[in-house]
Amino acid sequence: MGEEVKLLDFWPSMFGMRVKIALAEKGVAYEYVEQDLRNKSPLLLQMNPIHKQIPVLIHNGKPICKSSIIVEYIDEFWKDKASLLPSDPYERAQARFWVDFIDKKIYPIGSKLWNRHKTEEEKEAAAKELLECFKQLQEELGDKDLFWWQNIWVYRYCSHSILQHVSCIQIAWKIGLRS
Repeated sequence: MGEEVKLLDFWPSMFGMRVKIALAEKGVAYEYVEQDLRNKSPLLLQMNPIHKQIPVLIHNGKPICKSSIIVEYIDEFWKDKASLLPSDPYERAQARFWVDFIDKKIYPIGSKLWNRHKTEEEKEAAAKELLECFKQLQEELGDKDLFWWQNIWVYRYCSHSILQHVSCIQIAWKIGLRS
């Protein structure tokens, strides 16, 4: 029986990037269906009628929504490859904590940086706040062995995906943090 796997996404989405990385890690072939977020497709509205957001993974006709939930689903369903999540319950809980931190703290601040309706002062304040969040993340995770989970889950699936949107070098140069 063949697997039907589709990913409804918008190419610059950090949340979609998480899912793409997880699918690639597991070696799962999928059909990519680009979405126009200003003109949402009937398929997106049908598959995610509550939030009407991307990404949505459609596996054999069944939708899975929200990137962190999709990554966990991918990890649980395609067990033949190395696990994406730590096997230890405490470490898995810590991974989920940092995903939540990135989703609810770092992403909203980063969004201010590319919001064309924000003033330069607001963007500069957001850049400083974002750097502080990255410093906090580094302080909390940086002293630990980066392989404290089997495969540095938070860095791979969360930080990498947000960095596709935020050029830390550009921010650092703009606010004078050149070292």
